[in-house]
Amino acid sequence: MPAPPLIIIPARMAASRLPNKPLLDIGGLPMIVRVWQQAVAADIGQVFVAAGEQAIYDAISQAGGQAIMTDPNLPSGSDRVYQAILATESQYKLKSDSQQDKQQAHDIIINLQGDLPILPANALHALVACMTDGVEMATLVAQITDPEQRDDPNCVKAIISWDDETNRTGRALYFTRLPAPYGEGAFYQHIGIYAYRRATLARFVGLPVSALERRERLEQLRALEAGMHIQVARIDEVPFAVDTPADLEKARQLLGS
Repeated sequence: MPAPPLIIIPARMAASRLPNKPLLDIGGLPMIVRVWQQAVAADIGQVFVAAGEQAIYDAISQAGGQAIMTDPNLPSGSDRVYQAILATESQYKLKSDSQQDKQQAHDIIINLQGDLPILPANALHALVACMTDGVEMATLVAQITDPEQRDDPNCVKAIISWDDETNRTGRALYFTRLPAPYGEGAFYQHIGIYAYRRATLARFVGLPVSALERRERLEQLRALEAGMHIQVARIDEVPFAVDTPADLEKARQLLGS
């Protein structure tokens, strides 16, 4: 049987708005430890942190988790996830010596952001459920309820061809910072958590930056331009992310100061 999905949480210190973000204290624990705990609690598969610095590696190790050192200068989270996969396969022997097992082991890789300390388990379960036969990548969206979010370029909108009238799963057609699609109807915010086939991720990180990716500053457009199928699952709300000092204070209030 194929191995369960492998969750990789890329983390590095280079956050301009919140210096040392992965190690900021939330209720007595570094934020990256909080995220790791949520990923483990989802009970999907093994969880590794792709640590860009030794301090992150040490924080996860002291909490009882598994971390892998990665190059902090890699251009994207996907690159760091892929480097961590190569390292885990070697260091932790996640693959056996037989070619058959190599093809079966950890076919699904989840790239989980390191700033989601209150991530609900159902979000990860919905993501994994998308990875049916023929699906190369999957991601999450939630319906936008705040009109200001619709016009905010920092809120990325997903344009989706839904599978049926329930609008719970579908295929991503495009991602943009503009309010789209035009006309009456709901808008959907993209949530930057991804699942990939291992072979798809290897192909993705080997592709050059695409024209639309560069223009919109959205990495997932590289996959669409390369003809990859990105399946989408809708969840009920956007997971709380820590991006600003105000977000950090709110997380501390929610999780105990």
